Amino acid sequence: MKVLLIKDVKSLGKAGEVKEVKDGYGKNFLIGKGLALHATNDVLRKYEAQKKREKEQEAKEIAEAEKLAETLNSTKLTIKHKVGANGHLIGSVTNKEISEALSSEFKIELDKKNISLEKKIKAPGIYEVTCKLGHAVNANLKVDIIGE
Repeated sequence: MKVLLIKDVKSLGKAGEVKEVKDGYGKNFLIGKGLALHATNDVLRKYEAQKKREKEQEAKEIAEAEKLAETLNSTKLTIKHKVGANGHLIGSVTNKEISEALSSEFKIELDKKNISLEKKIKAPGIYEVTCKLGHAVNANLKVDIIGE
């Protein structure tokens, strides 16, 4: 019996492979536990079509991420923050604050978890912040902190 593995099976193969197995093992264990499907022509065609759709979706997401990266690399974000008597900021500028400023100023929605600060921003100046956009696409955003 031929089966199409949907999940990795130890000592048999990886997901997407077509394997020849004994009938009992295929029907009772692999298909019964949802690890494989009976490898008919129809099932193989559907699986290939699904893989093709997933690749197209991934390519579309990568293109959108690269376009956003270009936008962020050429953007300079200005944030006003309160300054204490010693010239340092009161508190620090957080990735949440940067995310909110991007949203309000440039209409770019970026989750605060995707903005990484090398060290806390505690003084006015220009800083470079790394933004993770998914699919191994990163952007560097320049953030200008102005005291008020």
